[in-house]
Amino acid sequence: MASNSSNNSRSVENHEEDLEQMDFSLDEYNEDEDLETGLSAQDVGFDSVIGHIEDIIMEESFQSIQNGFLEKYYKEFEDTEENKFCYTDIHKEYISTIESYLETELKKRMPDFSMQEFFQNLQARKNELEGEIFEILLTFSDFMAFKEMLIDYRAVSNTLLCLLLLQLPTEHM
Repeated sequence: MASNSSNNSRSVENHEEDLEQMDFSLDEYNEDEDLETGLSAQDVGFDSVIGHIEDIIMEESFQSIQNGFLEKYYKEFEDTEENKFCYTDIHKEYISTIESYLETELKKRMPDFSMQEFFQNLQARKNELEGEIFEILLTFSDFMAFKEMLIDYRAVSNTLLCLLLLQLPTEHM
């Protein structure tokens, strides 16, 4: 019996050593999937940024900036395959204006936010993303998406102008 209790005490000691060697810290947790959602920490972070961007683009201040820009430049754009040189400068101004506004607003909400890191994640996921938010973000990196946005704005503006003209009272002869 003495040898049996001796074996048990060694077995307990071995288990205690095993437990001491196991690392239960959460350092590796950030790399693993969230057990509830099945998403990685990177996915959760990306989704959080997208959620904030959705909030920002719905705000009146963003709408005002973007619509002001579109109103200022939509007449410059024509629905042709040829691109004018001024389109490039207008696109650069758009990127600077909208991107800096978004970055400022995101840093207010997420102090550690990095626009460069976000755009890298966005590029890596661009084939799996859809929706209005991603169309807006695509206008930063894809000139043709930007041009299409301005051409669409021009078409809507022209349609609204026609509708307004149709509603004007006409003089009777």
